[in-house]
Amino acid sequence: MTTVRRSAISLAASAVLGVAIASAAAPAATAAPSPKPSTVLPAGLYGTGDPTYDGVWRQSLALLAQDTVGVTPADKAVDWLTGQQCDNGGFPSYRADATKACDAKLPLDSNATAAAVQALAALGGQDATVKKTADWLKSVQNADGGWGYNPGGASDANSTSIVIGALAAAGEKPAAVKSKGGKTPYDALLAFAKPCGGKDGGAFVFQLKSPGIVADSTAAAVAGAHGKGLVVTAGTKDAKGTVCEKATTVEGAAHNGAAYLATALARTGHLDTAPMPGATDPTEKPDFGNTADAIVALNAQGLGDQAKKPLEWLRQNSAAWAKASGPAAYAQLIFAAHASGADPKSFGGTDLVAGLNATGPAPKSTKGQPAQAADEKKDEKKDSGSGIGVWWIVGVFFVASVGAGILISGRKKNQQR
Repeated sequence: MTTVRRSAISLAASAVLGVAIASAAAPAATAAPSPKPSTVLPAGLYGTGDPTYDGVWRQSLALLAQDTVGVTPADKAVDWLTGQQCDNGGFPSYRADATKACDAKLPLDSNATAAAVQALAALGGQDATVKKTADWLKSVQNADGGWGYNPGGASDANSTSIVIGALAAAGEKPAAVKSKGGKTPYDALLAFAKPCGGKDGGAFVFQLKSPGIVADSTAAAVAGAHGKGLVVTAGTKDAKGTVCEKATTVEGAAHNGAAYLATALARTGHLDTAPMPGATDPTEKPDFGNTADAIVALNAQGLGDQAKKPLEWLRQNSAAWAKASGPAAYAQLIFAAHASGADPKSFGGTDLVAGLNATGPAPKSTKGQPAQAADEKKDEKKDSGSGIGVWWIVGVFFVASVGAGILISGRKKNQQR
């Protein structure tokens, strides 16, 4: 599920863009409809897609990205996020009625929880919520030192990495957070690292028995290995370049993971996603979200030079993807721009900050601009949410696979993610 969500924006975008291309020359009556949630969404939530599977995730990424670029979110946007927390400190993917206590059967989501911690810690003024949530994350650590998507599930590289970022944001030292078996999160990450040579040598797999989309898990793990979350700044230049070497430490594995990503990006400047089973079009499609995450990872490792080509590719090609996918997509691009020292307000002719702000309630203020009323109406219609539900996306992909053949679903958080 983690790999699915972190890849969702990228895959869903291919779907939306594919429909857009097909419908551009078609009569209006035959144009593909935009996805709409089955219920009225709360005013404080970012995005207009079904939030069932990614409400907390996309909200967290939106608020974190806004903070990163000097935007103060609307109070109701922050209140919506804190209101999703359950009494034990964990967050579900989404709960429609936050006035009631969390149902004991409601699955809690380590990825959404970790993303929420990073957002709330960055915004400040949420110390009690952040501590309670960090304590919950520590309480559900697996014996191998890692975390799964849901408490009790097998550890995976994505979940473990984003929790590391959350613990660091909460003021914890991830290396000191040990399981009952004495394992740290870094012990878990190292176990997911593949040796050099062979298929995907140097990459981090999603799980030992389920490799998943290795570019996705590798991007997450490289940042996590450095104790970083979704937002990073450029690290010290990696003098080893892109040579894969035998690694016995998580630091060495992080270098190899970044080398794997750099090599994968070198030819075209972007990562691709393979077609879903049963697709009539066997062609791989550009994976915008994982490309953005890879740029973040390369900068975290100190391979900023290797991130320049993919960053330029995103500048030139990501605008339609972000607009179609919504808040988490804009956030991923903002994180990539920030890590590279680029201006997110002038990203290949697109103002990513304005695009993100338009997907939710008007911010209280932006850097260099006066405060706005949180409930101020916008002239621009909200973009489709990155919260396009997993099941909706699967349905869209099915339609596309027999028709246009380019639709799909999914980091984060995530992603991300």
